[in-house]
Amino acid sequence: MNESFPLLIKIGFLSLKLLNNDGFWKMQQNIFNRFRDIAYERAGISLGEQKKELVSARVAKRQRALNIPNVRDYLQYLESEHNGDELIHFLDAISTNFTHFMREKSHFELLESELIHWKKNGCEKFRIWCAASSSGEEPYSLAITVADTFGAALPDVRILATDINTTVLKTASAGEYPEKALEALSRQQRMNYFEQLQTDKGDEKWYRAKPGIRDLLIFKRLNLATPPYPMKGPLDVVFCRNVMIYFDRVVRQRLISEVERLIKPEGLLIIGHSETLAGLTTGLKAVKPSVYRKVS
Repeated sequence: MNESFPLLIKIGFLSLKLLNNDGFWKMQQNIFNRFRDIAYERAGISLGEQKKELVSARVAKRQRALNIPNVRDYLQYLESEHNGDELIHFLDAISTNFTHFMREKSHFELLESELIHWKKNGCEKFRIWCAASSSGEEPYSLAITVADTFGAALPDVRILATDINTTVLKTASAGEYPEKALEALSRQQRMNYFEQLQTDKGDEKWYRAKPGIRDLLIFKRLNLATPPYPMKGPLDVVFCRNVMIYFDRVVRQRLISEVERLIKPEGLLIIGHSETLAGLTTGLKAVKPSVYRKVS
């Protein structure tokens, strides 16, 4: 047997180990670091070392979509592209979105009580911002809460729903969800605010938000890492939940300062239960865990 044969076998096994599940070469550290820099510089997203495999897999999908087998070539393409379309696709790919209807239900119960209080005190116009709308379950939950609170006496209400991920924004704007996704809603809420699609997708029934509830919502792409934001305010309530966990302190400070600028006196900022404003400079005062008020 040729003495070089065992060496060739070892080289072959090493090559297989360097391949990820998608058949693309595993990402070298310097390449990963450059993707981390792009994510942070363009979207404020801090990617820890533990995200290397995720980024490798998500980038591999973009390589397949563009038929670019070499990750270095893809990186060069991403950095040299002028219109910014691939940057949006890249940020969409590395974004992780998890949400469901009425997530952390106590926040929506608090919103209901605040809306009733403000209405009794003469407020007839409400502006709410959902800063990280993901696939839409949160902003639709806000709209349902508003509609349930006021019924037929619905005042002037607009809910702005933003996200950096264009893919999930398309899903949110369509307002179509499988039956299982609506399980957190009551039977009456499903009847009032959703209608079954004529053609089911796969084996499950699908539902679309009715026009009355969709008309309360405005969906826009927004990069939270690049203030000032285009909204004028004042805003009554800002839901900015489970998004600051992706930012470092510098980006969180810019975000909170901008939110504080936009919120009206006595308005509310609601964040995720795993998040905090500790260590940030702000005039917002905690009124309960994950809930802050702008003091007059």
